[in-house]
Amino acid sequence: MTAEMIAPEWMHRQITSEEYDSWTEEQCAGVEIVDGMVVVSPSASILHKRLARYLANALDQAGGEDWNADTDFDVRLQDVPLNNRRPDVVVYRRDAVHETPARPSNVLLLVEVVSPGSETTDRVVKFDQYAKAGIPFYWRVEQAPGRVPVVHTYVLDAAGRSYRADELFTGLVKAVVPYPVEVDLTEL
Repeated sequence: MTAEMIAPEWMHRQITSEEYDSWTEEQCAGVEIVDGMVVVSPSASILHKRLARYLANALDQAGGEDWNADTDFDVRLQDVPLNNRRPDVVVYRRDAVHETPARPSNVLLLVEVVSPGSETTDRVVKFDQYAKAGIPFYWRVEQAPGRVPVVHTYVLDAAGRSYRADELFTGLVKAVVPYPVEVDLTEL
């Protein structure tokens, strides 16, 4: 069996931003591009999707007229080599709703819900990539069956392009990003 029988040819070479931009929404779903290479993400669990949607709804409501929050769409971190991520939740400027893909300059907060297969990527790789791209806030949500999710919040140190740990929340999240957000995760 050849590699081409398992995965299409484009999964074995670097993809340019122009090539990726020509793909359909269906082709882009469930993939991220890291250093130009396609990374296929396994489908998230129902709890993972529910938690992301719940957070997005709360962040969207708190964002008022200036900020939107949505799930599962592309954020273009850099063009060459292409780094395109699909965070679980993206808070972005409402006036940038039609800009595709979303650019870091329009993003306020990215949220990643950690899954069994994404621990290192969410805790280390994306943490570093989002900071280098200049995303002001990053939340990492740890979940365990039967337990209330834990939210680790980080704030960008713009001078060093690195995150510093901010608050840690279990159950009730009361944060400022820069608008106040209150989310009760015990209701899930």
